[in-house]
Amino acid sequence: MCGILALLLADSSASASLEVFEGLQLLQHRGQDAAGIVTCGHKGRFYQRKGNGMVREVFDQEHLQNLVGSLGIGHVRYPTAGTSSHSEAQPFYVNSPYGIVFGHNGNLINTHELKNFLDVHTHRHINTDSDSELLLNIFAYNLQATNKVRINEEDIFTAIKGIYERCIGGYACVAIIAGFGIIGFRDSNGIRPICYGKRENINGTDYMFASESVTLDALGFTEVININPGEAIIITKTEITKNQIVEPKNFTPCIFEYVYFARPDSVIDGISVYRSRLEMGEYLADQVMKKCGNNMDIDVVIPVPDTSRVAALQAASKLKLPYREGFVKNHYIGRTFIMPGQQMRKKNVRRKLNAMALEFAGKNVLIVDDSIVRGTTSKEIVQMARDAGAIKIYFASCAPPIKYPNVYGIDMPSRQELVAYDRDDELIAKEIGADVVIYQELDDLLASCKKLNPNIKTFDCSVFNGEYITGSVTTEYLEHLENVRNDLVKSSKDTLNSPDTIGLHNNFSYNGKPQVKCGSFWVY
Repeated sequence: MCGILALLLADSSASASLEVFEGLQLLQHRGQDAAGIVTCGHKGRFYQRKGNGMVREVFDQEHLQNLVGSLGIGHVRYPTAGTSSHSEAQPFYVNSPYGIVFGHNGNLINTHELKNFLDVHTHRHINTDSDSELLLNIFAYNLQATNKVRINEEDIFTAIKGIYERCIGGYACVAIIAGFGIIGFRDSNGIRPICYGKRENINGTDYMFASESVTLDALGFTEVININPGEAIIITKTEITKNQIVEPKNFTPCIFEYVYFARPDSVIDGISVYRSRLEMGEYLADQVMKKCGNNMDIDVVIPVPDTSRVAALQAASKLKLPYREGFVKNHYIGRTFIMPGQQMRKKNVRRKLNAMALEFAGKNVLIVDDSIVRGTTSKEIVQMARDAGAIKIYFASCAPPIKYPNVYGIDMPSRQELVAYDRDDELIAKEIGADVVIYQELDDLLASCKKLNPNIKTFDCSVFNGEYITGSVTTEYLEHLENVRNDLVKSSKDTLNSPDTIGLHNNFSYNGKPQVKCGSFWVY
């Protein structure tokens, strides 16, 4: 999962970098592995800064001052496969044709075919293992096929149509074409989210694309509109042009955006994330009552901060039980779910959360979390509650059991690493150390979101039911995915981080003053 944004300012003399930087901080929850900004300035010259780490670790005031230009793209990343290579930090860039910068959130499932096509037929060099670089080069190849010195909107839409024809998977993308404008588009199933808004000022109208509406709201953009599945939008200094390039297939947004990834103050595809989580809490309370029957002996409801707070509060209200904050969270530790390596995740759970004995000692507690993935975090949380004096622990998940890998951009790992794989509720409870495990029903989870936007009939729920909506997900592909996603591979030495690795994408991790110039591309 990643966060993307693109900004176009009406004032050509203004700098986009600071607002892109602020926007990335609002999307930090979507990726904490790497961050990057590319701006476009006078005469189409690009300026770049990116590297591994959180947004505030990658950029300082001097970097932002050096990123000049009124157009900008930002990206925060966490990897869904392989290693956390510096070279795979986004946005990506190609100089031919025209100069293109590209940011992507999602995952393609036909990368092998695309690599072969680019190598054999287009002779375009791919420098990383990132499917985002493949998307960029498919787009660049399609634009190059126009053989035009200057392109127009129709040429760009035709090039994007070629992406839909070749690329299979979930993707939301933003791009800058030097001297032209910003572009946003979304896969034909609408799996990954992207929206845009505008902001009026004395110089004209500013525009921004972003993964979540909260970014637009916080920066003063209004009239927020979601990009439709299969739709592309081009924004220049003078106009905005929309094109429904391919007919939408089944509109199936990723249900996990509402369960876990998105901020509660975002609205995605007309669904308030906050309200969806209230509904999840309502339905989860029903499951608790069903599981406990007339023998409910729960004394208190305690959420695992922060994502499950809303659902836990609503569940406590319906169960007529006290709601208490029993865990104190250190917000300076990243999300454990997206940390590489089992040992690191386990270590950081204790650094991230601390249990208050006052709320646990001598009580039967219902702990509510958004989901249970590997079980590492859940097991540590249960043990912390035990150490704080809890007598009996009910562990409730706002999501159903996760039994299958995600192939559309979320790092749901290999099946063997999923705690619910080949286990029933009783075995899962034993594995994480709880007395009872309670899961949300899938139909109830779907209802939590569908009732807020009846126009969306279903969602991508592949991690729960193994049904991959794009098709083309073979057993061989899943086995390959598991081989590149498992923790042993992710913790192996990353040769791409070596200073001897050749390629533009490694030039950004400098120490000191000098900049690197690659043609008209300045790297800081």
